Amino acid sequence: MPGELPRQRFVLDTSLFITEEIRRDDDSLEDAVVRLLERIATARLELNISCYVPPSIHDELATMLRERDVDEAVFSRLDTWVVRKSPDRYGVMIPADIVYDFIDEMSDRVDRGLRVSEKAIREVEQLDPEALAGGSTDDGREEYMTDADRILSDMRDKYRRALRQGVLDSREDFDLLILARELDAGVVTEDRGIISWADEFGLRYVRGGQFPTLLEEYLRAAGVEDGA
Repeated sequence: MPGELPRQRFVLDTSLFITEEIRRDDDSLEDAVVRLLERIATARLELNISCYVPPSIHDELATMLRERDVDEAVFSRLDTWVVRKSPDRYGVMIPADIVYDFIDEMSDRVDRGLRVSEKAIREVEQLDPEALAGGSTDDGREEYMTDADRILSDMRDKYRRALRQGVLDSREDFDLLILARELDAGVVTEDRGIISWADEFGLRYVRGGQFPTLLEEYLRAAGVEDGA
């Protein structure tokens, strides 16, 4: 019986709901989210599997879904089957070694970001000064400085990757990990930075695109028909 099953918990990231990996052919985002929530509901009722989101993740997800014109009925299902819970930021203990590694990594990333900036400055220095000065359009505006803009655009992309890719870069990410540690839950995400730090925190994790299949397999093993 469901009540006799060991309780499983998962903390869900925004990326689970947005990823293309949970969609079938010709699926809209709304179709995929509704099917996912139906599967989560069945797993909750039949297998005692509970899914959670921190309020910060819920707000982020709700904003993204509304920007994509998802029907309001979907939000009712989300609030029914995915529990909104604030992490216990004061009670959850984090090993000092994890904080030490984070500080060390961020220091290294700042150095990499500086090198990216220095390289861009040197490239700009090699440009023709007359080209940098640009000209003027008929209405007095400066012409588009193609070469300089290309270098700056490239610098922004590389700088962002150097400082943010593969690292915790938001309060939402941190809330997700703290809540998962508090509940001894698995983390469900497509974010490589969260996956990397889930390892550091000693947490179980599932790639977002694999989560629907995981629930299907649990339901199939329990002899429950999954109509989603």
